[in-house]
Amino acid sequence: MSQTATISNKDQLVARCLPFLEEVKDMTTNTDVEQWLNSKYGVDSDLYKDLARLIRIGVQEGWAADVEIAGSRYRRARLVEPCAETFFFSITAVLMDSTGNTQNNPENSFRGDYHAHPYGEFNMVVPVDEGAALAGPNGWCYGGWTAPAPGSHHYPEAKGGAVIALFFLPAGRISYNYDAPAK
Repeated sequence: MSQTATISNKDQLVARCLPFLEEVKDMTTNTDVEQWLNSKYGVDSDLYKDLARLIRIGVQEGWAADVEIAGSRYRRARLVEPCAETFFFSITAVLMDSTGNTQNNPENSFRGDYHAHPYGEFNMVVPVDEGAALAGPNGWCYGGWTAPAPGSHHYPEAKGGAVIALFFLPAGRISYNYDAPAK
């Protein structure tokens, strides 16, 4: 009797990311890279569809975005630490849900923890709810990619319901040691 090895959905997601990470490993995130990402790997691309499907499964199965930051509406989890296999990118998933939040931000958005991107960020945005969006450096993203530049800092911000952000950080670098601007 032969046994067929079952590859977990998480392992499938990581394996699907590797060729992408090899392709972007020497790019510096900025508006041009964001436009390139949305042109080549936008919501109708096979890569986006596969990763979106797998990260949604990950949230449902409880291995992605499973650590509560501010209750069940703001969760994240680092799926992979930077390593040679990932070209020294980390892979992290965040779920943000603006539904019913009481922060009183414009457009009823939900704001997460203020942070900086020392080396930039490749960020795939997957709406869970129709009409949900994540703020990016070039405005609201209703699905697709954002690419905050090295040295950028911001509140992650969602509106219109729940979104999942699957993001790739060069060297795994993210900093929460910045003071948020005064309101």
